Amino acid sequence: MDTIKFDGELDARGLYCPEPVMLLHNRITDVPVGGVLKVTATDPSTTRDIPRFCQFLNHALEHSEESGGEFFYFIRRGS
Repeated sequence: MDTIKFDGELDARGLYCPEPVMLLHNRITDVPVGGVLKVTATDPSTTRDIPRFCQFLNHALEHSEESGGEFFYFIRRGS
């Protein structure tokens, strides 16, 4: 995970559904098309919500993992 390059970051730790996805919806527009946004969250519901967000809005979930109660997502912005 340390070698994945990203263009922007969203720290959603401590926030609960629906806040992480609401913030993601706003923050992804700050990343250029084709760029990658790193999201860090602590809400387990993001394991369901963020992949669906990507699917519905045509963004690519490049990588996701969980470590120490934190969830990390790397999302490539679609057009």
